[in-house]
Amino acid sequence: MKPNPDLFKIQYTNDDTIRSSNFDHELLEESQESIPSQFLHTHYSQQKKRNVALFICTIFLLFLIKLFFLQIVSGEHFASISEQNRLVSRVTSAERGVIIDRNGVIIAKNKPIFNLIGEGHLSKQSSDEIMSILFEIQEILPSVDIEYIRETIMSTESGEYILLENMDREDAFTFMSSTRSIDGIRVEEQNLRAYITDTVPSLSHVIGYTGGLTEEEYIKMESFGYRPFDRIGKGGIEKQYEKELRGIFGVDALEINARGIPQRIASSHDAEDGMDLTLTIDVALQSYIETVLQENLYGSEASRASVVALHPETGEVFALVSWPAFDANDFSQGIDVETYTSLIEDEDNPLFSRSISGELPSGSTIKTIYAAAALTEGIITPQTHFLSIGGLQVGPRFFPDWRAGGHGQTNVYHAIADSVNTFFYIIGGGNDTFDGMGVAMLMEYAKRFGLGGQTGIDLPNESDGFLPSKDWKEEVKGEQWFVGDTYNVSIGQGDVLVTPLQIAISTAVFANDGYLITPYLHKKASENQNRIISSEIASIVKDGMRRTVTKGSATSLQAAPVEVAGKTGTAQWSSVKTPHSWFTGFAPFEQPEFVITVVVEEGADESPAVPIVADILDWWFDENHDRGTIDVSAH
Repeated sequence: MKPNPDLFKIQYTNDDTIRSSNFDHELLEESQESIPSQFLHTHYSQQKKRNVALFICTIFLLFLIKLFFLQIVSGEHFASISEQNRLVSRVTSAERGVIIDRNGVIIAKNKPIFNLIGEGHLSKQSSDEIMSILFEIQEILPSVDIEYIRETIMSTESGEYILLENMDREDAFTFMSSTRSIDGIRVEEQNLRAYITDTVPSLSHVIGYTGGLTEEEYIKMESFGYRPFDRIGKGGIEKQYEKELRGIFGVDALEINARGIPQRIASSHDAEDGMDLTLTIDVALQSYIETVLQENLYGSEASRASVVALHPETGEVFALVSWPAFDANDFSQGIDVETYTSLIEDEDNPLFSRSISGELPSGSTIKTIYAAAALTEGIITPQTHFLSIGGLQVGPRFFPDWRAGGHGQTNVYHAIADSVNTFFYIIGGGNDTFDGMGVAMLMEYAKRFGLGGQTGIDLPNESDGFLPSKDWKEEVKGEQWFVGDTYNVSIGQGDVLVTPLQIAISTAVFANDGYLITPYLHKKASENQNRIISSEIASIVKDGMRRTVTKGSATSLQAAPVEVAGKTGTAQWSSVKTPHSWFTGFAPFEQPEFVITVVVEEGADESPAVPIVADILDWWFDENHDRGTIDVSAH
């Protein structure tokens, strides 16, 4: 077989490749068969590129969303955090306002003390840096406890805190005059209150005192710029007018570096001193009342009393005495355990502000209110009279007058003057021939005269007192309300509870011809007065109160330097203990300018209220008595 010559034909290509035409044909077929594989490879590569691009776009989109959230949605929040990390605040304390009485006598002033203050960034320093700071402090103040200071620094990460409290004055000036400057350590002058209450202790209930913040108080007050070691008003005027007295603390915003060390002052706001307060209180009167109480209570079983003196038209409170009392300086300057224990264990509770928070049965002082109520409602007229033969018999119970055999024919004037129980039993609860007002109306008028609720005096912790009702007795005691219950509340016994201040403002209604006032010590609540009874009815009751002095249960007050009107009261509160003794009244009778209310707890037998009132009126209306001589310069 001859070989096919075409099979060995050689072709020379331009790329110097030698191929036979038949070989080239085979390669062509092979190439044609391999095209789908190359195409798939190319297609796969393009899909992979698209996936990668999609992934990158997704990441970029998420980045944009996150960026939008951080910069737009939460930008202000994070900017604030950044600013806080960049800045620290350094507070400059303000001078607390002084408190003075109506005559210019200083009641509360400031005593400077010095504290060594540390700043939170100190704990961020290295151990060597902190030790260097401690050595510098010790070189300036050799006597200080460096270990205590080190522990305080290490345990406080932010804010300002006290390293040394109430420094020795010489040490404070030594540190402040030192040529060395220690970043984050400074001496700050602060205020410690000094009160006149070591001389007139009953003012402690009125003024209160300042003390360190409790944890609960700090949480509440931090947003108002208080630091954990700042002082705040505790009770009385100090608490009531905390904002005004404190003033506005200054703040320096310091720019710090990454290590927390201040570099420069970014902004500064100067402190504004607190407002000085002038009170309506007359310190000399308050002091004299304390003396009178001690003289009258000495040697008797009675040891607790309250006195309220105020102006019947304006509501200015001249004196607000709760006895016994305490010295506010003990608390302001740091009370010791022994003194505090003696105060809280004292059975007479000298820490208690009895004049605004003590709740007592009113005794007959409430009868003036019920007389006004019966006149206003037309239940009686000034000519209405009832026969008092010693009391009323209701079923098996007898409700007595205080005078055996009774008081005879009694109208409203006589009933007030001689405190005739029978008259008030009848107008309150009625009898077989007369319809009384009933407990609901009695309590309605008691409330109208300021009982059963706070008077609105600008002091914290005032009590409401208590006015009972039929529903209350059924719900709380599980008992029905009887006419005997109405008789009891008609004469100021039973479940009615009042504060001395409430009785004082109810008395003022008759002195000012029918208006209920709001008592105040610094800021009058309102110029508007609320008329609660007509001037005609006020005048009738007022005349009855005058007869209390001229021919009734307080005739010893006829010796007073001015004409006095009032109402006595004996409040039974225990079957085995002595009743409380009350007097409430006003003077001068024609143009009243002074309301006086006194209650001596358990004093009805040996320490009645009337002699105390007589002494106070003698002093107040004596034009030669000395005012404004008491000062706190010794503190």
